[in-house]
Amino acid sequence: MTTLPLHLAELMGKPVNDIDTPALVIDLDAMKRNIGRLAEFAKKHNIRWRPHAKMHKSAALARMQIKAGAVGVCVQKTAEAEAMVAGAVYNVYISNQVIAPAKLARVAALTQRVAAHGGQIAIAVDSLEGVSRLAQAMTEARTSPREDSGAAPAATVIDVFVEIDVGQGRCGVTPGPAAVTLALEIRKHPALRFAGLQAYHGGAQHVRSALDRQAAIAQVVAAVRRTRQLIAEQGMTVGLVTGAGTGTFALETASGVYGELQAGSFLFMDRDYAANERDSAQPVFEHALFVKSQVMSVCASHAVVDAGHKSHAIDSGLPAVHGLALDYANGGDEHGILRGAVLPELGEAVWLIPGHCDPTVNLHDFMVGVRGGLQHGTVEQIIRVDARGALS
Repeated sequence: MTTLPLHLAELMGKPVNDIDTPALVIDLDAMKRNIGRLAEFAKKHNIRWRPHAKMHKSAALARMQIKAGAVGVCVQKTAEAEAMVAGAVYNVYISNQVIAPAKLARVAALTQRVAAHGGQIAIAVDSLEGVSRLAQAMTEARTSPREDSGAAPAATVIDVFVEIDVGQGRCGVTPGPAAVTLALEIRKHPALRFAGLQAYHGGAQHVRSALDRQAAIAQVVAAVRRTRQLIAEQGMTVGLVTGAGTGTFALETASGVYGELQAGSFLFMDRDYAANERDSAQPVFEHALFVKSQVMSVCASHAVVDAGHKSHAIDSGLPAVHGLALDYANGGDEHGILRGAVLPELGEAVWLIPGHCDPTVNLHDFMVGVRGGLQHGTVEQIIRVDARGALS
C-alpha cells in the first residue's frame, strides 16, 4: 500500500489554496449531490444500481456509494476486483471476459474470500471456452485445501452473466441462440450460477443527440427481449439484465427490461459526458473532478499552466477550463496552453475539467477531497486511488 506523502498528510484542514499543483481534486459537496440524485432515481424507479469502480478506482468511494444504496460495484479487471475486496468491498462484478487460467484462479480465490464476509463475486462470459475455464478454476478452488488451516474451502458459487453484443462491437456473443447455448452450458457446472445477461452499449453513452441515443437503446432493448425470451423457452430464468451507463441509464430503466444500472461517470461528470444533449428523464449531475493547475508563464498571446498530459487523459479530448473564458491547448506532457481575451496572472490557480475521468484518475495516486467549494473550501479527505495501474 502506498504511504501517504507528508505534503498530502499536512493538507488536512488546510484551505484549497494550499493544494500544490498539479493535483486531482474532488469537490466533495458536488459528488455527494451526484450520489444522492442517482440513489433517488434508482429508488423511485425500483431498480438496482451497481456503479463502475473502474472509474474512480477507490474502495473508499465504493463504500460511500454502497452506503447510499448501491448493491456493490462493477470492475473490468481481476486486479481491480482484488483492490476493492482488499478495501472491504465484498460485492463485486467483473463485467468483462477473463480467460487466462492464472487470472481465473485469482477470481476463484476472491469468490472464496468474499463468501466469508457474506459477499458475492460475479463475472461475464461470452464463449464456451470461457465457461469451461471458469468452471475448472472454481472446481480447483473448491477442492484445494486452504493454506491457513489445511481444511477444504466452502463450496462457493460464482454468479455468471452471459454478455451479448448489443452494439458496442467489442466483447459479447450475438444476441439470440448463441446466448442460449452459453446459458445452458453454465447450468451444467455446480460451481457456476447463471445470473442473467450483460447488455451494455458503451458507444451509445457518448452519442450527443438525445433522440439518437434513444434510437440506439431501442435496438438494444429489442435484442435483450428476444434473447431473454429464447432462454425462458429453455426453462431457465434470466434473473437479471444488467448494463446501462451515465449517458443512457434512464432509457434502459424505462424499458422495463433492465434490473440493474452500471453508470459510473455520473459521480465525477467529465467534460465529454457534459457535452451530451441532456435527457430530461435523467437527473442533472455536476462536475466534481478537477485538475488544479497553476499559471507558470505568461506572454502577450497565451498563458502556460503546469498540468499537461501526464495530469489528465486526452483520449476524449482536451480538458475544459472551469469558470473562465479560456481555451486549453496541447502543450505537451507537462504544460497546458491557455488562450483567451483575458489571460490569468502568473501564479494564479486554474481548474481544469478532464475530458475523460476514468483514465485521468488512473494517472494519480491520490485525490484531494475538498469541502466548501473550489475557491474557499478546505481539504477534508485524501482519497487513495487503490486500483491505480490494476490492469491484469
